[in-house]
Amino acid sequence: MSIRGYERNQVAHVFEVDFELPPRCICAHCGREAEVNVRLKNDVLAIRDLDLFGQPSFWTYQPRLHQCPHCRQRTQLPTPFKRPKVTYTFRFEQYVLESLVGCSVEDVARKLGISAETVENILEHHLESQRAIPSDARITSLGFDELSLKKRHKLYVTIMSDLSDPEHPRVLAVVKGRDKAAVEQCLAMLTPEQREAICSHRTDMSGVYPDVCSQWLPNSQSVIDRFHVAKHLGQIVDGVRKKHAVSS
Repeated sequence: MSIRGYERNQVAHVFEVDFELPPRCICAHCGREAEVNVRLKNDVLAIRDLDLFGQPSFWTYQPRLHQCPHCRQRTQLPTPFKRPKVTYTFRFEQYVLESLVGCSVEDVARKLGISAETVENILEHHLESQRAIPSDARITSLGFDELSLKKRHKLYVTIMSDLSDPEHPRVLAVVKGRDKAAVEQCLAMLTPEQREAICSHRTDMSGVYPDVCSQWLPNSQSVIDRFHVAKHLGQIVDGVRKKHAVSS
């Protein structure tokens, strides 16, 4: 990929980008393969990328089409830096997942200036396209978070993250549910050697984690997430405040 131009647009950075095309393409209509016969669409697309100096940045490009020499139908050529039918890059997608560690969908949406639906779509795609955790990955600390998606449908997921580098958390697994089975399904994705190497695991105060983690992570120490401790303490203080306000 190469950058062809840059423009500052109010409070955003806009980069005009270009990318290499495959030498051959299979027509989506007739199924025949031929050398790429490029046609450019007239419209220009803008997609979200990582923030730059605390401000959003976007990539703009012209979609490429392949015109089949046999049936004359046009097929859109793949873009190497994004999934089809989305308006953000692969690395922005990964950044959204990392931002969900210890935060709610609404918090991440507000922070990045995107819709909660976009955050949910990214999380659901990760749920559907689950990849195996590399067996040689060195992981010393885990984090578990519960997130609510599609609240009216009561869809919950459990996220297991690698917290070995606190500055760069990495989502390892996303599993439907927030019960014991969901946590066990996450931990089963690690090898026995990886589970034995875990020194600590960070969770909320749910009663699901202690028994499961003590069984699956024999050398790990439990750490309660300070966010949930502060939230619980705040609820207690607020309850006392309301009680005294009524009695007075």
